[in-house]
Amino acid sequence: MIKAVIFDLDGTLLDRDNSVKKFIHAQYERLIEYVGNVPHETYISRFVELDCRGYVWKDKVYQQMVEEFNIQNISWEDLLQDYIEEFKHYCVAFPNLINMLDDLRKQVRLGIISNGFGQFQMDNIKALGIEHYFDAILISEWEGMKKPNPDIFRKAATSLNVLPHECIYVGDHPENDVRGAQNAGMIGVWKKDPEWHQVEADYIIEDLLDITNIIKRGKAEHEF
Repeated sequence: MIKAVIFDLDGTLLDRDNSVKKFIHAQYERLIEYVGNVPHETYISRFVELDCRGYVWKDKVYQQMVEEFNIQNISWEDLLQDYIEEFKHYCVAFPNLINMLDDLRKQVRLGIISNGFGQFQMDNIKALGIEHYFDAILISEWEGMKKPNPDIFRKAATSLNVLPHECIYVGDHPENDVRGAQNAGMIGVWKKDPEWHQVEADYIIEDLLDITNIIKRGKAEHEF
């Protein structure tokens, strides 16, 4: 029987692609006196390209941009600090996030496992207004391990006082999320992402509300 649902953050609950676009547009406007030598669209598109959907940390991104565009009078460290301090103000949730969490918390325990820097990710969770829904939040920097290491999934289950096979894990990355969860003994759910195709998962969803149907199905099978 399913007793807990655990989520990835970026690309699953947080619409990171749209959040990044909002942030980098605002950063350009905010710091235009320093970066205005770079055309607006070029600054945005190059950041998005170098960012690689969040899999490259921004120190490398801003170092490359400062060098490539010969940005003067502001350092890559300053640009990075601006990212760390300001990104949370541009966080965009995927549709139906709150409705799903309201429904789920009446039925199961809830958790998050996210790769990334602890305070930065926690700031983004708080920005979405969802911190209070979760009984356990594990962020790789603070845990000293990251997905797809099955140990971080098992630790989340322990924190929720459930067994791994009683957990659903929902994420957008086929290896870090789905395979990692399955290797820990959890049910792996892939939230569709255009970056990957033909992903093998226990369930595949397009909308967050689809999770409630999986819970209902699991209960029905258990009762049967």
